Amino acid sequence: MAGQAQAQAEAWPQKPITFVVPFAAGGGTDAFARPLAAQLDTQLGKRVLIENRAGAGGTVGASMASKAAPDGYTFFVGAAHHAIAPSLYPNLDYDFEKDFVAVALIARPPQVVVVNPDKVAAKTLAEFIAYARANPGKLNYGSAGAGTTHHLAGELFKILTKTNIQHVPYRGAGPAMQDLIAGHVPVVFDGLGSSAAPVRAGQLRALAVAAPKRVAAFPDLPTAAEAGLPGYEVSTWYGLFAPKNTPPEIVERMIKEMQTALQTAMIKETWERNGSDVPNVTGPAFATMVSAEVTRWRKVVNEAVVKLD
Repeated sequence: MAGQAQAQAEAWPQKPITFVVPFAAGGGTDAFARPLAAQLDTQLGKRVLIENRAGAGGTVGASMASKAAPDGYTFFVGAAHHAIAPSLYPNLDYDFEKDFVAVALIARPPQVVVVNPDKVAAKTLAEFIAYARANPGKLNYGSAGAGTTHHLAGELFKILTKTNIQHVPYRGAGPAMQDLIAGHVPVVFDGLGSSAAPVRAGQLRALAVAAPKRVAAFPDLPTAAEAGLPGYEVSTWYGLFAPKNTPPEIVERMIKEMQTALQTAMIKETWERNGSDVPNVTGPAFATMVSAEVTRWRKVVNEAVVKLD
């Protein structure tokens, strides 16, 4: 029986694989999932397709993926948002920890405060905070959806700065970025993966990175602490999951393929450009990290009294 299972894993894949991405195209999840899928195409000799299923802070796509056939042909690209969701959505029809098998951590870029330069005159974080304080209730901030790290990053910012800015949730970071660039919202507390390119292109202005140290891709961008807001540290992460009961031999094979993919020059260069390191956290170690994240974010949600809009 063991030999048969091993043979099945070695023969896999025999048809295209689908990665369910639970946000609209063009966001931070896409920024990492699509290059990864392209690399796995090459390694596996079969297409790895991206299926964007947006809605409800990423929980619509998660629900769909949790019910997919556990045959090794559907995987889920989850994120830190999904560790937050259990604290905000009491009626989820899936259990993030029990209904998925943790395969591998993909990336972990920090959040960044980005503004539309035509709508916000502030050149520094301190100037932006001063403007927000002088105009309570007049500024809106976009997010990838209610309950995402973008949302909580905004709420934490409000608490630390004692400002009043209004939350505008979108169906993913991609649509939020589009509206930010178009000037429909003035600020987004974004993951660096989706904001790096428009910042480089001059479409957006980055004020600070919410990380303990500067990122190599943007060496001139100060940390929030350096910019006068100590304690403002928020990062996101993206990971690959399989539906529960996926054959363990296939999960192990995908872990090995992921480890190979993440060490390729193309992936390393793309990850650095998007402000992320290249992690090597897989299997049980990744599952332990996810459980710790669920616990950590529950505490943050409770302390910040975050409510869904």
